[in-house]
Order: sequence, then C-alpha cells, then structure tokens
Amino acid sequence: MTYEPFLIEGADRPSRWLVTCDHASNAVPDFVNGGTLGLAHEDMARHIAYDVGAAGVARALGRLLDAPVICSNFSRLVIDPNRGEDDPTLLMKLYDGTIIPGNRHAGPAELDARLNRLYRPYHTALAEMAARQPDTIICSVHSFTRQFIGRPPRPWHVGLLYAVDDRLAKPLLTRLRAEEDLCVGDNEPYSGHLAGDAIARHAIAYERANILLELRNDLIGTDDQQQSWAARLTPMLEEAAHRAGI
Repeated sequence: MTYEPFLIEGADRPSRWLVTCDHASNAVPDFVNGGTLGLAHEDMARHIAYDVGAAGVARALGRLLDAPVICSNFSRLVIDPNRGEDDPTLLMKLYDGTIIPGNRHAGPAELDARLNRLYRPYHTALAEMAARQPDTIICSVHSFTRQFIGRPPRPWHVGLLYAVDDRLAKPLLTRLRAEEDLCVGDNEPYSGHLAGDAIARHAIAYERANILLELRNDLIGTDDQQQSWAARLTPMLEEAAHRAGI
C-alpha cells in the first residue's frame, strides 16, 4: 500500500464543519531513518510523539457532526505540522527531557525532505478540505499530558485555544464552564497564538471561524472515553456556533 502523509475520513460529508487532528499519529515512515527515530516503544507511545487519544475524538466528532476529518499520518517528532516552516521547534531534538536520536544530526537537507514528503502534502490537503465550502468552521482536536517531567500537574480537563478570532471560543467557553465537573482552560494549557501554525494558516488567514480543543490525554485513552467526549462536545459546538451567529 502506498504511504500517504494524511488520512481523510468522510470527505463527502456535507457539514460546513471541518475536524482536523494535526498530531494524530506516532508513525515514522520508512524513508525517515528506516522507520525509526531511535526511541523506545514506550517513548513513542507518549505525548511527545503524538496527541494520545486525539484522533479517536476527532473521528467521532466528524461522524456526529457529519463533517470530514483530516488527520496527519506521521509523528510530530518526525516533523510538526502544527508549526510554521521557520519555527525552531519544527523538528524537535529534545522534548520533555527525551533526546530524539533520529533528529540529532538532521540538517537542512533532511528537514527539506520531510517538509516535501510529509508537512507540505498534509497542509495542501488541509487547505483543499477547508476551501470546499465558503463558510467552513475548523475544529482542531489536540490532547495534552497531565504533567511534564519536573513540573506541577495541570488542573484542566479541557482547554480552548484561540487567537484573534474568538467568535466560537467565547460561547463555547461559557457553555463548558457551566459543566460543574469540568475544569476548563481559557488559552490553557498553551497560548492560542502561534505564528504559522495550522489554525493561523487555514482559519485565521481566511477569516474562517475556528476553535482548537485541548483534551487531557488521560481522559481520552480508550475508545469509550473518546466516544463519550465527542458526544458531549458535539451539541456544545453546534450551540456555540449558533450563539455566535456563524
């Protein structure tokens, strides 16, 4: 089977929602160091290699929203599709205390090869999906670890990231904070503004409504948890879009 750097599910679904998952996979293609970054299986199963559970939530949201879903098909450690091409963290050599052996000596030629074979095809496909309708709303699904090595635990169950466009974020934040069992982050655990990231490229640049969901990965590790979160979030997303008038 021919390798593809992205996977699209439900390309013909009619919804104006587009669900994306930039860090869906921990795969290392064969043409990158023979299919390995030199890390142990345990490290490749951690948050450093991909967003644990995010792809399952994204696919379930896509089905419930009747929306297409696009997922990356390579590890963020191979090259990070949620970074600008000139971002120094595009090709990580150290992450959360772990050295990435397969990236240690990766120079400009290797970076360019990964851009051309992985990063750019993913963004081309994402751009095409986002442009399929004039009123596309992008929902980007990510997950985060509860605790980085040597740092305090993070309290949030879910966070909303957004930058210059808060049309969808504000009503969704209000709706989530009405849930008594949730600790909700407002541009936490990360800032919603990152120059050149996927939302900046495919939503903000075209004035498309958008939201980036960050779910704590210990809460979405199983299929049942992923389905449950998607079922919980779907009506909230639809209500927020209605309240925002988009």
